Amino acid sequence: MRKHLRLLIVIADGEHARFVRPKENHALHSEFGLNAGTTHERSSDIGTDHPGATFHSGSSAHHALAPRHDLHDLETINFAHLVARRVNELALEDAFDDLVIAAPPHSLAAIREKLHVGTEARVIGTLAKDLVKVPDQKLSEHFKIWVRPVHRIEH
Repeated sequence: MRKHLRLLIVIADGEHARFVRPKENHALHSEFGLNAGTTHERSSDIGTDHPGATFHSGSSAHHALAPRHDLHDLETINFAHLVARRVNELALEDAFDDLVIAAPPHSLAAIREKLHVGTEARVIGTLAKDLVKVPDQKLSEHFKIWVRPVHRIEH
């Protein structure tokens, strides 16, 4: 007989993550979250605010060097990797049996690329959607494939 499945739902975007579980009545509740430290910072606050400059010999003209990567994009990827690290830690602690991840496509890919093999084996589904701002009571409609309908306990 298979043991009772413990489902963890990770809802993330480039700056926020929520770790959600179904309760006894199958209603979804956020247990904890993570937030990026650079959530509302401008690229200039994260790193240099302008590209470097170069000049050609024999000329006094300076030419701006285009930045290789947008700093906000790099922070988004770094945050996704942080989320993956936390999920991997929870998997090592055997804190869940099944995993569902919901995030915008870019963040979802960045999270999944850093999941350990054992953690990846627990993934039963993904949603390429930004659901971070959806309140707990509205999440069930997005995860009904993996979570049974909420049953109300009568008193």
